[in-house]
Amino acid sequence: MQNGYYQVTGAMVTQFNKLDVISNNLANVNTSGFRRDNVVIGDFERIYQEKRDELPLQNHTKEAAKFFNRTVNRVPRIVDHYTDFSSMRMRHTGNPLDFALKEPDLFFLVDTPNGVRLTQQSSFDIDADGYIVTKEGYKLLPESFSSASERGIRVPRGNALYLTDDGTLSMDGDKVARLYIARVKNTKLLDKEGDTLYKLENPAQNAIQVNDQGAFVKQGYQQISNVNAVEEMVSLIETNRLVEMYQRVMTTHMDELNKDAITKLTTTRA
Repeated sequence: MQNGYYQVTGAMVTQFNKLDVISNNLANVNTSGFRRDNVVIGDFERIYQEKRDELPLQNHTKEAAKFFNRTVNRVPRIVDHYTDFSSMRMRHTGNPLDFALKEPDLFFLVDTPNGVRLTQQSSFDIDADGYIVTKEGYKLLPESFSSASERGIRVPRGNALYLTDDGTLSMDGDKVARLYIARVKNTKLLDKEGDTLYKLENPAQNAIQVNDQGAFVKQGYQQISNVNAVEEMVSLIETNRLVEMYQRVMTTHMDELNKDAITKLTTTRA
């Protein structure tokens, strides 16, 4: 009886965590450059069976682990959390400070208080000091950002800003800077920070600067979130129904446990 209660409790907690992911996706359906998150749900028994032979355990320890496995038999849990970079959509805005990347593995670099981060945000502003920044105020970085004096792209106000497809910014025919556009070899290695920032371990090995001539970015277009609101709402409804079902099962388990306890107490002789 307790085994079943553990299963239901674990399953409900897992669905609550999935609800958090779905809710965050829906909250960012209109966030420029946002990429939807998703989770993979597995169970303890399957995970343990897959990894058991790889563990450096003695036989008696394995037997103990088997007993624990039977105790929490088939408890669902989140086994993977990932970001979906599969879809790239653009919307024409005509805003000269909207820069949309054309490929899903391309990223801008921005300077944040926690260091350099990657982003696919496409809507930028000019701050009070004349730097091109994200909506959060993070400076967009040029290809020469390693220089202390090049920690950002500064442009005069009032002049027309032009961006070529290879990321070169110019004003009145004069080159201002070229954007640092990174191609990430394996997006699975990205750690998401917040909604639109990513951290990459060992960027020198896993990301390369796009230096060759090519059409990588488009001015006057905004990167659209790849969240499908209809699909997320369907997932939200399905997950809520699962939570309600698990709640009913938990209530039934508790009623049965209480009934069993009362029966045993009433039949116990003094």
